Amino acid sequence: MDGQGDRTPTTRPAPDAGTIIGVTSDDTGRERREQGRHGTRRAASDSAASDPAGDREGSGATIELSLDEIRAVAAFAVECAEPAASIFEQACPRDSRARDALDVTRAFAEGARRSKAIRDAAWAAWRAYQETRDAGLAAASEAARSAHTAASSAYLHPLSKATQVRHILGAAAHTAQACELDAGDNADVAAEQLRRAQRLATPAVIDVLRRYPTAPTGGARPGELIRTLDAVLRDTSCRGVDDDGARPRSGGTGT
Repeated sequence: MDGQGDRTPTTRPAPDAGTIIGVTSDDTGRERREQGRHGTRRAASDSAASDPAGDREGSGATIELSLDEIRAVAAFAVECAEPAASIFEQACPRDSRARDALDVTRAFAEGARRSKAIRDAAWAAWRAYQETRDAGLAAASEAARSAHTAASSAYLHPLSKATQVRHILGAAAHTAQACELDAGDNADVAAEQLRRAQRLATPAVIDVLRRYPTAPTGGARPGELIRTLDAVLRDTSCRGVDDDGARPRSGGTGT
């Protein structure tokens, strides 16, 4: 247990790894309404705070999820997002928002208290995503979204819902798409990033992932990449990711 520093801040809901509620510049009132509508939940084995802006569809069963396990997921997400941060910095060399989101999440993963700084950095990275998207910087916008999603991983919910997989694998998927776009829509580059994420996934991360339902449908290209990585990490007989980054290869002796 992380004490007072791990209580969910009440000043602002954390962004969800997949769908953000009330984050555009003209939606501050909506954000406040979302904050008041959704409370926090606790895992059976820990008082880790959940993200009140996250999944809201039904009650959902809870799973066991310790703070140390959330730290392991956050460490994995940050490492997956590192290549994307470099892409963002190349496009926006004087903008530290993507890097800041990774730095504060890494500090949490290494033992710092989960604080409002993570939420603030996640929101800043989300704004960086919006701004670069609107400026037509597709690779940089996906890179900023990867940083945002990495920060959101610190607020993984102990709820048995498929959408929670985005908190675990979203940073890897957005990094893969950022690298794919940066390489001129080269799917082989995305596949290599998924293989990198597969190597980075520790037994603790894989164990947490397997407690949740499989990744949800939808989500366009990032959703496809999440489902590919999800299938690979769940299936111990799977050799890896195909070069198109769209499906796992089965183990076996086929051609």
